[in-house]
Amino acid sequence: MNNIFHRRGWSWYAAKTPFWLKWFYKKLLWQVPALTKEVYLTFDDGPIPEVTEYVLNVLDQYAVKAHFFCIGKNVQEHPGIYQRILSEGHRTGNHTQHHLNGWKTSTTDYINNIREAAAFLETPLFRPPYGRITKRQIKGIQKITVKDKNMQIIMWDVLSGDFDTSISPEKCYQNVVRNIQPGSIIVFHDSIKAFPNMQPVLPKVLQWLKENGYQVKLLP
Repeated sequence: MNNIFHRRGWSWYAAKTPFWLKWFYKKLLWQVPALTKEVYLTFDDGPIPEVTEYVLNVLDQYAVKAHFFCIGKNVQEHPGIYQRILSEGHRTGNHTQHHLNGWKTSTTDYINNIREAAAFLETPLFRPPYGRITKRQIKGIQKITVKDKNMQIIMWDVLSGDFDTSISPEKCYQNVVRNIQPGSIIVFHDSIKAFPNMQPVLPKVLQWLKENGYQVKLLP
């Protein structure tokens, strides 16, 4: 396992989510209990022209379905791409209306921003931008009801680091394949910033999963 923390500017991130963070936020979904080789592929920050469309084309080539955690503002601006995500059998999640950092936003403003995005994203799944969220915000989010379901917060087990412009595509690839295990929730980004790393790495990861007997599934 590659548990090394990576430095990005003044902040740090881990390719493999540490156990103590999962314990501290144990009410959030970090990975799915699994006895077979199955993983869950997710993309944050879209939909974005060309980038999200590239992702959809690659997923189609490998007959894989994924989850797209979308920013409400981007859905407003690119409704055709959003509808393509849905029409091709993928699922979506709420990623706030304006990609807010929960640590820098009041609970009231944060919840209101999620509700604003929910007007365009009829999904009970939510992922906090940057993974930054407070326990008060968690309680508020879990009270939001979408399609008769309480909102569920989806985190991750494996972070590709594709957003990190200081690492190479090869390092991004290794961040994923060295840390995958049954039940892993993997994060890529369909964003302009992440595209230089994500573009060459995504098909390589999908090929690795195929060759190593993993199935890519949608969350239950």
